[in-house]
Amino acid sequence: MKEFDVIVIGAGHAGIEASYASAKMGCNTALITLNSNKIGEMSCNPAIGGSAKGHLVHEIDSMGGVMGMVADKTGIQFRILNKSKGPAVWAGRCQSDRDLYPKEAGRVIKSTENLTILEDSVIKAIEENNKIVGVKTKNGLEIKCKAIVVCSGTFLNGLMYTGLDSTPGGRFGDDPVLGLTESFMNMGFETGRLKTGTPPRLNKNSIDWTKLQEQPGDDIPEPFSFRTDKSLFPFLQQVPCHLVYTDEAVHKILEKGFDRSPMFTGLISGIGPRYCPSIEDKIVRFSDKKSHQLFLEPEGLKSELIYVNGFPTSLPAEIQDEAIHKIKGLEDCKMERPGYAIEYDYFPPYQVKNTLETKKIGGLYFAGQVNGTSGYEEAGGQGMLAGINAALKIQGRKEFTLKRSEAYLGVLVDDLCTKSTSEPYRMFTSRAEHRLLLRQDNSDRRLMKYGHEFGLISENEYNELKEKELQIEVGIDLFDKIRLKGEELNKVLENAETPSIDYGETISKLAKRPQIKLENLVHLIDVEKHPEAESFIDNKTVLQQVEIELKYEGYIKRQYEVIEKMEKLEKAKIPENFDFSIIKAISTEGREKLNKYKPGTIAQASRISGVTPSDISVLLVYLKN
Repeated sequence: MKEFDVIVIGAGHAGIEASYASAKMGCNTALITLNSNKIGEMSCNPAIGGSAKGHLVHEIDSMGGVMGMVADKTGIQFRILNKSKGPAVWAGRCQSDRDLYPKEAGRVIKSTENLTILEDSVIKAIEENNKIVGVKTKNGLEIKCKAIVVCSGTFLNGLMYTGLDSTPGGRFGDDPVLGLTESFMNMGFETGRLKTGTPPRLNKNSIDWTKLQEQPGDDIPEPFSFRTDKSLFPFLQQVPCHLVYTDEAVHKILEKGFDRSPMFTGLISGIGPRYCPSIEDKIVRFSDKKSHQLFLEPEGLKSELIYVNGFPTSLPAEIQDEAIHKIKGLEDCKMERPGYAIEYDYFPPYQVKNTLETKKIGGLYFAGQVNGTSGYEEAGGQGMLAGINAALKIQGRKEFTLKRSEAYLGVLVDDLCTKSTSEPYRMFTSRAEHRLLLRQDNSDRRLMKYGHEFGLISENEYNELKEKELQIEVGIDLFDKIRLKGEELNKVLENAETPSIDYGETISKLAKRPQIKLENLVHLIDVEKHPEAESFIDNKTVLQQVEIELKYEGYIKRQYEVIEKMEKLEKAKIPENFDFSIIKAISTEGREKLNKYKPGTIAQASRISGVTPSDISVLLVYLKN
């Protein structure tokens, strides 16, 4: 009988990070997948990152994960979104080559020590005395283990719909996973159904590109990973995407298929993503809108397929085809594959701790869409945290959690644990109350220490970070002392359309002006007088960090003050398995929600919907007494 420390079920984006982390931390790990050639398969859109999602990719990378590196190696368009706004919402996004991404992900995983790949399907998890001890597979294997990380994506009892036709499957071309949901239900877990969708794919040679609006990438692309060699980046040819719009004629055609929509006829009971709805859902929910924006995205450098971003649908294939042909530039296009919806099982995430270990069964971790989330990046982040915690538990080390004030990953997991979800959860910058501190540009400064502690970040990489931190400190101190004045300075100020000055001013104060960039000021420093400033002049990475620290100093200080106040509640622990029903002074709804979610701290309890401030006050008094 085979035996492993950790078994990871599923080789999507969550499974990759979970298996890589646990194996790198020294655990004998098995990654079980239906097809070892589809590790990291991009089931939906061929892209990584985006608003808030780009933050997650940087955080995964800063802790030693692989998503950023794989995206950099296989990206065919890179853009920083929201660049005209403040640094809190800057977000990297890359269009990926769908064929190359799983090849590169597979190469990384297959070359990882302590990691074995098994082509099979887990149909049953085995527990003894509320602890995981092994799994049974479809091929008849019984494998012992100390922990399981479930990263099953949309495969649990997956059912795909196009019109009224349904086909069992975890995604196009792959079978569903049967039996595993029932195995967990027998352990007492609550399950539910969710739904997501994917758009039709078009043949790129049948599109009239002259009628479409081009969406190019950045002139100077920025990689996701700090480990990517910028002198070689980008690694692949860069290509544009294109923008098109639906109109009322398109909407009228789509409406003809509503009586055969699995969503509207009740065939699909699962709730779909609020923030990435199907095109038919958009037409109904936003009936006042006469058009909707669509992006035509290439699936790869050698692929003939175009992904119609913004057009996920489960309407009958002939309706999809007719509607697509009404869009400008697509009049003669060929639809290679219709869109479809997929309904699948998930486990409402109030059933996991903020380590992602389940509350009922020790050694059982849920990560990704099985927790009700949507997106590769949300899945990857959870996979990494679950893999780290599985390894830490097996090794007898303290388990790991991230605070909301430390990372978007902390916000993500806390939201899942305290709010749960009845619809696919997607990360947004607005979900993070401390987002000015949680920028993608400083993810290494926030999180690399943890990756280093767990052995996922090398000593050399960590030393480079410490050197960078020292340079930032020196820069902030230096620019607070150096004063600039004179004609050259006023030329810079006038060019930036900000008032000139008749006196000298420190670089720190000048940098606080919104119109001024620090890189334009450092070139005015007299390096003979200040030779220590020379090293900053062309160091864009350090200058960016110093500039943000100086420009937003007041806001950053206030956010730290708020965090300090919340820390007291985060440190106020609630005993595990505490029975809240004994405190009659707490409202009925409050007692029900607290017993359901089992928060670990007072701060977590305060974020549960239905738990009032007076409930928290009563709980504090009771626990103190």
